[in-house]
Amino acid sequence: MKDELKTFEDLEAYKAAREFRIFIGKEITPKLVVAKEYDLVNQIKMSSRSVTANISEGYGRYHYLDTAKFCSNARGSLCETLDHINVAYDDKFIDTDLYQLARTEYGNSIKLLNGYIKYLHNSANKPK
Repeated sequence: MKDELKTFEDLEAYKAAREFRIFIGKEITPKLVVAKEYDLVNQIKMSSRSVTANISEGYGRYHYLDTAKFCSNARGSLCETLDHINVAYDDKFIDTDLYQLARTEYGNSIKLLNGYIKYLHNSANKPK
């Protein structure tokens, strides 16, 4: 948080979540479309989109605890997306290499999001 943030797009947590969403769209959903798993395609697209949407909406609240709440929602959507990835792997729609790559992308995103949530809580609790 050292550099001045101009928009939510400057947040490292948002950047990682966006990369994760793009990864889902480019690497995971095409495999599900081929398998004709349209319900799972819709679910994973919606949950991955919800991550970035919640981070950006929370940022627009301009209140530490409101932002933290939306980031908590984003974290829930991130975990939901991981569950959809698990389903895709368990049902053999994606291979082990893609599954591991997806878990790495997830790990990068959750780590930064957790750090941002911690920063928000710490900032909200600073004496004024």
